[in-house]
Amino acid sequence: MKTEGKVIECKAAVAWEPGKALSIEEVKVAPPKAHEVRIKIVASGVCHSDWAYLYDVAQMKPRPFPLILGHEGAGIVESVGPGVTKVSKGDKVIPLFLPQCGQCERCLSPKTNLCTKDWDKTQQGVLADGTSRITCKNQQIYQFIGVSTFSEYTVVPEDNVTKIHPDAPLDKVCLLGCGVSTGYGAAVNTGKVESGSTCAVFGLGAVGLAAVMGCKAAGASRIIAVDINPDKSEIAKTFGATEFVNPKDHSKPIQEVLRELSNGGVDFSLECVGNVGVMRAAVEACSPAGGICVIVGWIEVEELSLAPLDILLGRTLKGTYFGGWKSVEAVPRLVQDYMSGKLLLDEFVTHRLTLDQVNQAFDHMITGKRVDNCISCLLVMQQ
Repeated sequence: MKTEGKVIECKAAVAWEPGKALSIEEVKVAPPKAHEVRIKIVASGVCHSDWAYLYDVAQMKPRPFPLILGHEGAGIVESVGPGVTKVSKGDKVIPLFLPQCGQCERCLSPKTNLCTKDWDKTQQGVLADGTSRITCKNQQIYQFIGVSTFSEYTVVPEDNVTKIHPDAPLDKVCLLGCGVSTGYGAAVNTGKVESGSTCAVFGLGAVGLAAVMGCKAAGASRIIAVDINPDKSEIAKTFGATEFVNPKDHSKPIQEVLRELSNGGVDFSLECVGNVGVMRAAVEACSPAGGICVIVGWIEVEELSLAPLDILLGRTLKGTYFGGWKSVEAVPRLVQDYMSGKLLLDEFVTHRLTLDQVNQAFDHMITGKRVDNCISCLLVMQQ
């Protein structure tokens, strides 16, 4: 390509400081260094975590600014740096906020997907050499968890990108970069939902609906979808829910309602909100005789309080990160599952916008829960 080895000037949505709307800027994206990949982003999902790190900073650990958010994208490899062997120019790829180097102790363990490769650096918004590849107005722009898909081009480490099927529609499979993979995997991987079981899923955003889909794929006989938006009742059924419960319709705490509905407690509960009160309700909704609760919703600074009896009688409390998937090897399989009809993606997409409309996408995501039933906003790049 004509751009190979050169600095690319393109558009990106820059967060100059916390609490302020994103600004569309001309940025410069440097060529990839050793073991790095430069990607032309075709589409990006807008995840609640992107919004939270910008606007809900009291609940999140601080990130460095100025920053380019976005971590749920798909694109085409524009060029590769020295030593890259896993992808080539022209490949369709999904950048990954969770690496898989295949060599560290955790990658070699079947018990976890938390690869340690460059983890500390990417959490600080830089790549392996301690710098970002993106600048604006002669200033370094930090890359959100090493990815930054709210940019027409980005550079990521080789272990943070995976090659996918050449026929995959990038404006759909980008959702597998975070939310859908996380919710679906929370059910089938982390929770290991069993056939014939009763499940409760708290929160019916994209992650929660993906968890519902995972419960169905695992063969659960009852899937109780829980949300305060009554309009989510029919939406949840599309993904496999058998019942819907609105906590606002009951005078009792929701965990008591669910225990009554399930003869003492559900077999599996999945919390997909990121609220410690809902997390506790999800734990208490489980059967004390072996119920499993999976915390999926993301929150960093609040503390979850439990009584010892919540666990001592036999409940299990688990957490999940990216649904437990080994990212580089699992995401292409999920793409194939979508392309063969085993996994829903189209049904998640309720809004399609351009990069210039990224702030509008945030508005849809936050207010759309009660206004226009937004599930997922896609930013389709105009290049």
